[in-house]
Amino acid sequence: MDNIVQDTPKKELPFNNLYLLSGLVTGNNAFWMYAFTIILMIVGYLGFGSILTIPLLSRALENGSTMTQITENSNMLFNSDVVKLDRNIILFIQFGLFVFGAIGFYAGIKFLHKKTLTSVLTGFQKFRFKRFWFAFALWGILVSVAVAIKYFSNPGNMTFDLNMPGFLFSLLLMVIFMPIQTGIEEVIFRGYLIQGLSQIFKSGIIPLVITSLLFGLAHMSNPEVQAYGWPIMLTYFVFFALFMGALTLLDEGLELAFGIHFANNIVSSVLVNSQDSVIKPYSVFEEKTSNPYIEIVLWFCMALITFGIFWKRYRWTNFKLILK
Repeated sequence: MDNIVQDTPKKELPFNNLYLLSGLVTGNNAFWMYAFTIILMIVGYLGFGSILTIPLLSRALENGSTMTQITENSNMLFNSDVVKLDRNIILFIQFGLFVFGAIGFYAGIKFLHKKTLTSVLTGFQKFRFKRFWFAFALWGILVSVAVAIKYFSNPGNMTFDLNMPGFLFSLLLMVIFMPIQTGIEEVIFRGYLIQGLSQIFKSGIIPLVITSLLFGLAHMSNPEVQAYGWPIMLTYFVFFALFMGALTLLDEGLELAFGIHFANNIVSSVLVNSQDSVIKPYSVFEEKTSNPYIEIVLWFCMALITFGIFWKRYRWTNFKLILK
């Protein structure tokens, strides 16, 4: 059997899911280690952010913003129009937050848990890159089709806004750093925490629901939430997380979810930028306004198509993998 738990008798283990077993049988799994590793990740993320907040705050105040405005909307500090910095400088700073968060997380995995990174990425001996790239390509095509549908249904809402030098540098930054940004989110919410919580609840479904809610709540400070309201955006983020988590448990690894998340972020960022986006690179089009209800309908259609193709391609039959 081609997996990292092939030498462990299944009858002695609480799961029939290779990915959950991977978290159980590798390294140390004391509760305090999970808590401390998350703290290390948060310290890395916020520590880097705190260092850069002071100069960004100074620039925002110099350019007419008030402390009251910044306190009510801290995302202003990452708005290039507010701090009068190039978009790519802001983009680099935003990615830096995730890089330092990833360093903190990896330190906990390596030195506290004494796990390999592979053990929190997949239930198999090696990361399955073919699955990752297939998911990336499929979701990237669907995102492109969705953008085309929005453009042709309301062409006046999108303007061609290609700044080639800025665009190429944005693309370089996203190619280098976006795998880290999307990867750390996937590993934490669809991997590490699901594996850890499964050892408490002895199932996959309860950890899936808990981590999906946490994923949604973690994104509630995004500018899209302020623009469109928390009910619709929380619904979107939670359903996105449930979908990705279900794929992870069914396929017994993060490869498909990681590929989708990476494609979702980079392809959409390359094609369209809007004032309400959390990431604002130089893109091909500038979108004036966005309808979150249309977005979520398009997303559900994309998710159904993707699931159907995966189900057919990978011949999933054991849906109990989501449960146990």
